[in-house]
Amino acid sequence: MSKSDLKTGFDEGRLMQVLVAPIVSEKATMIADKTNTVTFKVLQDATKYEIKAAVELMFKVEVKGISVVNTKGKTKRFGKSTGRRDNVRKAYVMLKAGQELNLAGEAA
Repeated sequence: MSKSDLKTGFDEGRLMQVLVAPIVSEKATMIADKTNTVTFKVLQDATKYEIKAAVELMFKVEVKGISVVNTKGKTKRFGKSTGRRDNVRKAYVMLKAGQELNLAGEAA
């Protein structure tokens, strides 16, 4: 076991896969400005504890709280055929005061 396994209790390889992508939308940007919250698309079976550990490991910030939302995929039509969008699990990660997360990857 590595030092991070002893500290968090999670496998580091699993934590690197938990966060699928950041969600960059108008709503997510407004929430980030008002409440210091960052939005991520996460794996369907990810727990709040795994999400917190993954954010703290990857971005070196302290997490205050996490809210998770499961969104069902819509059924859409393409001409005569029908299709279905994927189900999405979103994590709203609230950072502690004074913490900042830079998704652009630029040095601050």
